Amino acid sequence: MYLADFPRRFIAHLPTPLERLDRLTQELGGPEIWIKRDDCTGLSTGGNKTRKLEFLMAEAEIQGADMVMTQGATQSNHARQTAAFAAKMGMGCHILLEDRTGSNDHNYNSNGNVLLDHLHGATTQKCAGGLDMNAEMERVADEVRATGKKVYTIPGGGSNTTGALGYVNCAFEMLGQFNDRGLAVDHIVHATGSAGTQAGLIAGLRSTNARVGLLGIGVRAPKQKQEDNVFALAAATAEKMGCAGVVARKDVVANTDYVGEGYGIATPGGIEAIRMFAELESILLDPVYSAKGAAGLIDLIRKGHFKKGERVVFLHTGGSVALFGYDVAFDHADRWSAAA
Repeated sequence: MYLADFPRRFIAHLPTPLERLDRLTQELGGPEIWIKRDDCTGLSTGGNKTRKLEFLMAEAEIQGADMVMTQGATQSNHARQTAAFAAKMGMGCHILLEDRTGSNDHNYNSNGNVLLDHLHGATTQKCAGGLDMNAEMERVADEVRATGKKVYTIPGGGSNTTGALGYVNCAFEMLGQFNDRGLAVDHIVHATGSAGTQAGLIAGLRSTNARVGLLGIGVRAPKQKQEDNVFALAAATAEKMGCAGVVARKDVVANTDYVGEGYGIATPGGIEAIRMFAELESILLDPVYSAKGAAGLIDLIRKGHFKKGERVVFLHTGGSVALFGYDVAFDHADRWSAAA
């Protein structure tokens, strides 16, 4: 099958770069580390959701929507990219932001992604934590539809079979880059949350019979739940592509040892990963997704799970703008020096 069979709005800056991380590789003394720069997709500081939104927003347009609505946590990268995509297409955008952390910090609630949501013209409303957010979104969407608006709803993270096509495409893109550069890659590692990125990658890799290991580092759900969610979406995505049955349950592997106290709460390992990537490679991670994914990668290298002689690609899902909502997680005292 061809992804060209599906409606798509070509806005992302693709292909995103594939770079070797020389200093991080040397520092950890394990496998050769590369990075797939999906923080460089080009839409409002970039990120992985832009790939999904190319398919989702095209579907919204075909259905005649004049407004899109989505939901996520307060510092949702997905919300920011949806607001930006809607602005680019001249659509209204309303976002439900779930308070998953209980933080009262001004920067967390008003800076970073939230600031950009509003700059792109989106309206937002804050919701209590623990709600069924997709159900809550549909309730609000029905209220707006009653006023005459044509609302297209997008699930959290853009993670349905339409959105997952964006990461089927990313799998194809990476395989092409590996082939063009003569790279035999043993493992791909990335942060996994709402399941769409990992599901799309699995469907894409298995539909091409690529023998590359894929590991999702969980940022929220327990292992069993995360893997079950990913498998269900990957299987449904493969069926949508016309290759039902190519994904097996054993293909889905998530490590959820690096979640910490909960979703959106920074961890010591994540802070270390942010500092290492920034100081060694001038690459910015975010505390919610990419830093926890990188923390898992770093720790597993130190434990010998990924070995010297292997080649690992870390998929950077973006989101560094969220750093401006997490400034209190960083101690800068040792970085100030007295005037000469």
